[in-house]
Amino acid sequence: MSLASSARSPIKIGMWLLLAPLCLWLLLLIILPHLELLTFSITDPEQGGFTFSFYAEFFTEPLYWRTFVRTALMSILATILTLLIAFPVSFFIAKMIKGRSKGIIFAMCLIPFWVSELVRTFGWMILLRESGVISNTLMWLGLTDSGVELLYTDATIMLGLVYSAMLFMVVPLVSTLDSLDDSYIEAGYDLGGNNWNIMREIIIPHAMPGIVSGCIIVFMLSLGNYLTPVLLGGKDSLWFTEQIYTQFITRFNWEQGSAFGILLLLLSSLIVWAGLKVTRQSFTKTMG
Repeated sequence: MSLASSARSPIKIGMWLLLAPLCLWLLLLIILPHLELLTFSITDPEQGGFTFSFYAEFFTEPLYWRTFVRTALMSILATILTLLIAFPVSFFIAKMIKGRSKGIIFAMCLIPFWVSELVRTFGWMILLRESGVISNTLMWLGLTDSGVELLYTDATIMLGLVYSAMLFMVVPLVSTLDSLDDSYIEAGYDLGGNNWNIMREIIIPHAMPGIVSGCIIVFMLSLGNYLTPVLLGGKDSLWFTEQIYTQFITRFNWEQGSAFGILLLLLSSLIVWAGLKVTRQSFTKTMG
């Protein structure tokens, strides 16, 4: 064995040892559970053979596929709204603030997420319910004679989705915008560009990987969210994850729930793939 080969062997062993926890995590917590779901979804519980009837149920029952379409459209809208709110905030943090203040402002964005999503959602319920803070304030100002119920609407669900996913849009945007050299922006102004031209030609193209990665994360989080739609939207929220919960927990129909889970994974991946094609971005470049 040559000296170079003997030197590379410890390096390869060390690399595999470092990768072992990640590989075990992927295998035990992602790959095997999804394979188990796939097995449940194509197994006939009575005869034990293969069947695709549970997948056919999704397409033949209007409630199921309409609920998914509604969930997907609202998740896309939540992603767009989150981007529109997070982009100026991220630009302000990355480019307008310098020194110690940048860390303070960024930490302020993190503080709400030190509390669990359940507690934050209950906080919104306290604010928006008929006897909540906002309703009592409106009554105190004389704008209404009785309490106003602001919960259990699509607007309330959208508010909760945007709020719960905001950080996951801000972080990639700040990271991407922070790497933009200020000299490019200054050169744009020197060449006669206005704010809109510089935003369209310099800032947005540079931030596109952060925009796409943030949109993917926010869309996936919104699509798979359960607490926010159910608590803020009530029993009529019509969210697809609620259908999955119903099949598993309420009806004990694990085969149908597994089929819905696999369909959620496949259809959401298809939507993300279509978004990457439209924006002409690659997944490796976006998540790199």
